[in-house]
Amino acid sequence: MITYDLIIIGGGPAGIAAGIYAVRQKLNTLLVTKSFGGQITRKTVGIENYPGFEKISGFDLIGKFEKHLRKHKIDIERDVVKSVKKIGQDFFILTGSKRRFQSRAVIVASGADPRPLEVSGEKKFIGKGVSYCTTCDGPLFAGKTVAVAGGGNSGFEAAVFLAKWAEKVYILEHSPNLRADQEAQARARKTGKIEVMTSISLQKVQGKDFVDSLVYRDDKINKINTLKVDGIFVEIGSQPATSFVKDLVDFNEKDEIIIDPRTMQTKTPGLYAAGDVSDVLSKQIVIAAGEGAKAALCASWHIQK
Repeated sequence: MITYDLIIIGGGPAGIAAGIYAVRQKLNTLLVTKSFGGQITRKTVGIENYPGFEKISGFDLIGKFEKHLRKHKIDIERDVVKSVKKIGQDFFILTGSKRRFQSRAVIVASGADPRPLEVSGEKKFIGKGVSYCTTCDGPLFAGKTVAVAGGGNSGFEAAVFLAKWAEKVYILEHSPNLRADQEAQARARKTGKIEVMTSISLQKVQGKDFVDSLVYRDDKINKINTLKVDGIFVEIGSQPATSFVKDLVDFNEKDEIIIDPRTMQTKTPGLYAAGDVSDVLSKQIVIAAGEGAKAALCASWHIQK
């Protein structure tokens, strides 16, 4: 078993920022992640609110993050974490490949997975018209009609990206009001291909071998309708990847880890959470990176004590 001062779980903005700050604090650090990027590699149109970059793709930004991280002396394990246990003052980590590590502190920055629709037919048609990654699958729908579930900024960004290929794009929003900001809505109108539908409750994804339609209820008139589409892209938020620490932390109603916002520490001393796994209100790249930095500094103080 290899022992470290600090183990960071996750390779998104929070985990990478934590790694950079940890090694600058002279902590012997291990970062465990299956891949680098997290949710920002699924960004579609581009990132326009990260300081220093007027516009940059998620892939390019995370590439710069990773390059910066690798300039420092830090161990990187490309794996998933199966469990985290605390015995005495130390933490013990088990990975998917059965490797075991020990540390004095842990930062959970494992991000979040796309939240599913939880409707009939969704699982059956994953990879056959149901997608959670616009940048991965968008070009496959050239000349076709698609729908985006979700009327927030992510949904509108996905729709604008899809409009490069698709003939028609529907944005389906459950609530009567759109959550996207005015700038995102203006970009969507400019394409001339995007139609927005509000008060929509999706009921079923259907088709034969591939998706060919969606069944929905129009809540404004309480009527069931069918919408002909070749695919649906799900952009209704995410759910934290936190099952491996379920015995060491408290969760809120969204399954986010409850932290002390001053220190990023969970209810377990020495265990910190940062980024989309935590219960902070706003989920933004710059906030996640800041949380990762704060968690690393606080973990350093904890270890010194």
